[in-house]
Amino acid sequence: MDAEERRRSILEVTRRAGSVDVARTAADLGISKETVRRDLNLLAAHGLVRRTHGGACPVESAGFETTLSYRTTSQVREKSRIAAAAVDLLGDAKTVYIDEGYTPQLIATGLPRDRPLTVITSSLAAVGTLASVENITVLLLGGRVRGATLATVDHWATHTLSDLVIDLAYVGANGISRPWGLTTPNPAVSEVKTQVMAVSRRRVFSGVHSKFGATSFCRFAGIGDLEAIVTDTGLPASEARRYALMGPQVIRV
Repeated sequence: MDAEERRRSILEVTRRAGSVDVARTAADLGISKETVRRDLNLLAAHGLVRRTHGGACPVESAGFETTLSYRTTSQVREKSRIAAAAVDLLGDAKTVYIDEGYTPQLIATGLPRDRPLTVITSSLAAVGTLASVENITVLLLGGRVRGATLATVDHWATHTLSDLVIDLAYVGANGISRPWGLTTPNPAVSEVKTQVMAVSRRRVFSGVHSKFGATSFCRFAGIGDLEAIVTDTGLPASEARRYALMGPQVIRV
């Protein structure tokens, strides 16, 4: 294959598997490690992947977004720890927003069952988790359902949110960076998240370390808008301190 076909193949593998390793890719394609590194550097320069130690991971953008089914199989142990630590921040909140995505779904699973809570969510998966819980009242935002994430978007959802005051929002993002804040590939999703940030008294971001440094298409919040960031220890302590200096508590688990 020529260079363009090779890079397209590497990108497809990266998106399908969630990451690529330089050595394995070189062996699979029968090329040198240096060639793979050059290809990954070029893909990174075009904003299609993000380089990691020994390889790369995909960058979600307006043209590419992972599905919920994929997210349920990726970094599950880290996401479970993050979700448990995020639930510990609940405090005395009585109304809680649960965002779309797998980590928020795990947060929904971990919410206490021994006290009354009202949960507002755009996530059909979260509704499935909580609808039958006796002490939890679930409000599903109306709107168009996105098949990839099983979440509602568009003006029905944002209109409902505009009339609410929410104690605590658990928000996710496809990317989080110090220059650009929290980003997501889809404008309709961004509108919902922006409205959630506007009507919530407290806001907690939860996400795995691979989201840090990544930037997607639509910005919906700044780092300083957050009360806390919950992630895993894959985020270096030095980088966590840089985020903490911008306002939020940063918790690594």
